[in-house]
Amino acid sequence: MTKRKHILVIRFSALGDIAMTVPVVYAVAMQYPDVRITMLSRPYARPLFEDLAPNVSFMAADVKGEYHGVRGLNSLYRRLVAKQFTHVADLHNVLRTEYLRLRFNMGRQRVEHIDKHRSLRRHLLKPGRHQERQPLPSSFQNYLDVFSRLGFPVDKPLFTSIFPPDGGNLNMLPAAIGPKRTWEQWIGIAPFAAHRAKTYPPELTGQVITMLAKQYPQARFFLFGRGSSEDHWFGQWCRQCPRCVNVGAHLESLHQELILMSHLDVMLSMDSSNMHLASLAAVPVVSIWGATHPSAGFLGWGQQADNAIGLDLDCRPCSIYGQKACRRGDYACLSGITPQTIVDKVNLIINNNKKPL
Repeated sequence: MTKRKHILVIRFSALGDIAMTVPVVYAVAMQYPDVRITMLSRPYARPLFEDLAPNVSFMAADVKGEYHGVRGLNSLYRRLVAKQFTHVADLHNVLRTEYLRLRFNMGRQRVEHIDKHRSLRRHLLKPGRHQERQPLPSSFQNYLDVFSRLGFPVDKPLFTSIFPPDGGNLNMLPAAIGPKRTWEQWIGIAPFAAHRAKTYPPELTGQVITMLAKQYPQARFFLFGRGSSEDHWFGQWCRQCPRCVNVGAHLESLHQELILMSHLDVMLSMDSSNMHLASLAAVPVVSIWGATHPSAGFLGWGQQADNAIGLDLDCRPCSIYGQKACRRGDYACLSGITPQTIVDKVNLIINNNKKPL
């Protein structure tokens, strides 16, 4: 009797990177329904995969706690090998996943890992090359290539949303969110990112909110993000505009935030995890890019490149992930983007998506 194929998919890292694996894992699961797929990731990513497909399961691993270090990885490997995986797809390719690959390579599993195209990335970051910039393969394509090398090529990735066409169940959210009325626009705003070089100046974001609130008197503005900066600015914006809602003050889980996102008319986000989460809920995103650039392959699933806002500067992009300090020192790639430019993009999406009366 032939052993049923069972793929272990590994991706830890930040939430946005994990979210980008969802459309690919779904595509493989749909094309190969007889193949079992187990997604190994950090515990907080569980809501992204729990109900993704009948043949997909999720396995959590706290690699900074319980499975930290070589001893922890050995313990994790023993737990994994008991599952009798036949194939291993490493979609992360860092030291801890290299170690797990080494252990699996000693067995009978077929193992492949992602190619991050580091030489192409270095070329992309060379100053003054913006006129001859060549887009790198998207992260989605890089993930698909791993499965193809494992023997599971995908003809055409078909993924729309982790929710049904009418979105998630709003009844699962607190009364403060409430039902969405037919005449309302729900606009999501996720104005912060992990690094300053990826964050639009909060003072300018405040201007964007003021302009949108004036233009859309029946709109509600949902502010996504958690942290000290968010607490400070969200409180200020909510006082200035009572139609602003601090999402983190009302919702307790990622699953709830995803439900809310699925009912947005548009999300305004940085190059951050919220761009990718909104993409998984089939929400159009106006994304703001500073030090980073969509050409590096990190635009959200199904998003239009025309809705990615960034300035064409000789020094940009200067970073793949945005963690580096500004070469110029003034973060002109962000401060030079006018609030009106952002509002115009939001208007375009809302007007294009208006339902006939």
